[in-house]
Amino acid sequence: MITQDSIETAYSFLHQKRNVYVHSPLDWQREDIEYAVATYVEGMSQELYGEISGGKPDFLRDHLRFQEDITQAVEQLEEML
Repeated sequence: MITQDSIETAYSFLHQKRNVYVHSPLDWQREDIEYAVATYVEGMSQELYGEISGGKPDFLRDHLRFQEDITQAVEQLEEML
């Protein structure tokens, strides 16, 4: 069961990280955000992760798709709120 609290927590974390990521010109900062998000998703509700990942096993962990993935995750979480 996905709790409202887990949705709100994930939304808050990912929304903040996405906003910094998309506006940051600093490669090191963007890499730090990718690492922080990958670490976060390791510990988040796997049911919630499965819901927002659409079955992609490397969702939010693929450098090449990270911006697209985090934007998608924030949009999906916002709809779930």
